[in-house]
Amino acid sequence: ARVRIECRDRTDLQLRYSVEGVTDSTGTYKIKVEGDQADRLCRVVLVDSPLADCKTVDTARNGAEVILTRSNGAISDLHYANSLGFVKDKALPGCAELVKQLLESDE
Repeated sequence: ARVRIECRDRTDLQLRYSVEGVTDSTGTYKIKVEGDQADRLCRVVLVDSPLADCKTVDTARNGAEVILTRSNGAISDLHYANSLGFVKDKALPGCAELVKQLLESDE
């Protein structure tokens, strides 16, 4: 899948920095960000899925906030975002039954 980091100005929310990357076969990605984004609101967002039957972005997992600065005491250049995801057009076999079982166990 393609993902993008977008950093916006805290005041006017205008896009000030953007860079894209591609996931590997496990869905993991590494994107090099140029410069410190201390005064910006940064978010990683889904751009596109390579799977024809899995292109709808999951509204609950469409993006994740990331803090891309060292001015907060962070000493590492590595930053991690929460999981993102797409939704398949057609549920996998057995999925409906599994959801039913999970809902019953909550009662």
